[in-house]
Amino acid sequence: MTKILSVRNLTKCHQSGTRVLTVLNDVSLEVESGTSCAIVGPSGSGKTTLLGLSAGLDLPTHGSVLLKNVHLEELGEDERARFRNQTIGFVFQNFQLIPTLTALENIMVPLELRGEKNVRAQALMLAHEVGLTDRVDHYPVQMSGGEQQRVALARAFINRPAILFADEPTGNLDSETSERVEDLLFALNRTHGTTLLIATHDRDFAAKTNRIVTLQGGRLVSDESNVVTESAQELQVPAP
Repeated sequence: MTKILSVRNLTKCHQSGTRVLTVLNDVSLEVESGTSCAIVGPSGSGKTTLLGLSAGLDLPTHGSVLLKNVHLEELGEDERARFRNQTIGFVFQNFQLIPTLTALENIMVPLELRGEKNVRAQALMLAHEVGLTDRVDHYPVQMSGGEQQRVALARAFINRPAILFADEPTGNLDSETSERVEDLLFALNRTHGTTLLIATHDRDFAAKTNRIVTLQGGRLVSDESNVVTESAQELQVPAP
């Protein structure tokens, strides 16, 4: 299989007064196109930092990130932003919806930034996929946490990303809603053929992916292939 992401000797340090804090320490891994990979570990282990560096949201202190054959550290800030909009999808723990836009308008944002046409029709299709056809005119404040995260999923997938980064996407949801969002994420992933890289503290969530990478104290301590259960493979997009 083709490798979509390759990180080499990735290190990230922060200055804190007179001290240098190393939040990610010499991490190397490769992710194959079309697979799903969970990054697990306790709070402060470096999961979010690894995702952010891999997506080009930040630059490493040392090391390199090769994403779709592009060295992210060689791009300027504006170039990285354009590359992200063309290649990457994001889902965050706190949804990061624009409060002054409706659900449909939030879904449309990535394609509008590209200047594409027929954006509304594509957004309506994604809203239907995530079971929110009857909520497209609602604002985030009028929606539940689970509904907001479904909007965020639709916004991420409308970008037709080659790879989607999800940082604790169910961290603010109750267990029942979390399971629905997880099932929807994997169903959309199969439909759209996107590579998934997920940071989570939830081992049950991680068990639904093809691979589990464990971080501890900023270091990669294990990297294991995972056999996804048959029931997880056959999930359909949940009904609204």
